[in-house]
Amino acid sequence: MTFNPDADISTNTTRRRGRGAVVAGAGGIGLLGIIALIAGPLLGIDLTGLIPSGDGGGGGGAGSPQESTLSECKTGEDANENVDCRMAGAEVVLNAYWEDHVDGYVKPGLVVVDGSASTGCGTASNAVGPFYCPPDQTVYIDPTFFDLMRQQFGASAGNLAQLYIVGHEWGHHIQYITGTMDKYPNNGTGPDSNGVRTELQADCYAGAWIGEMTKEKDADGVPYLKAPTETELADAVNAAYTVGDDHIQEQSGGFVSPESFTHGTSEQRQFWFANGYKNGLDVCAATFTLPGDQLGPQ
Repeated sequence: MTFNPDADISTNTTRRRGRGAVVAGAGGIGLLGIIALIAGPLLGIDLTGLIPSGDGGGGGGAGSPQESTLSECKTGEDANENVDCRMAGAEVVLNAYWEDHVDGYVKPGLVVVDGSASTGCGTASNAVGPFYCPPDQTVYIDPTFFDLMRQQFGASAGNLAQLYIVGHEWGHHIQYITGTMDKYPNNGTGPDSNGVRTELQADCYAGAWIGEMTKEKDADGVPYLKAPTETELADAVNAAYTVGDDHIQEQSGGFVSPESFTHGTSEQRQFWFANGYKNGLDVCAATFTLPGDQLGPQ
């Protein structure tokens, strides 16, 4: 997935730098740690507790953050060449899309983390993975996480997979501002839990956005993005598969426990991403209305 080089992506995206918990390299984390790193983006929670002490998780406090804006990110060409600018470009397109679909839309913040940073939900770093923090109404993402996906897991972590990850976290913001999180609060774990339904809906929202993202244009009428290729779509779907509860459990210990599910199976996550991509936002409400045995492939 590439941006049109002449598209205007100027934005006030924040870059925040701090000290602390950051996974700095590829050595010694092990399979369980790798699973934590891969799962982080779409779970929106800190899985670094799965990484054994001393195996690269870093330490110390977040320190005093230094903030700046990504003022160098001006065009689609910048987004194609620089991952920080790609995140800034995603912010522009996501806001344009959701302004078209949610009355009274309130933009979330986006902080591109450099190292680590304190948030209302704990420390943000590449060890945590991208996440949405409701108290801050902000998405936090350290783009070096994508490098870790490639180094540790052999994942391509291509451009569309990156945009899917950001789009999923934006979906949680939509759930927050539209009252979905209040209407369907945490009620424990399991395949029929609100947690699973919330995550599947965010996957669906991300798919719906990707399905229509080429319709969004800048002030001069230039589409921000080009249509995705089949290879790029396969990469995004693979990201959904990787973070399924069953896949994570199989990789970490070989025993699948549906009673502990919080995000849905790999096939369910793929299904709802594809459902949103093919059929649009209207189908996404069904993650909260369908019986548990009809939430997609089990």
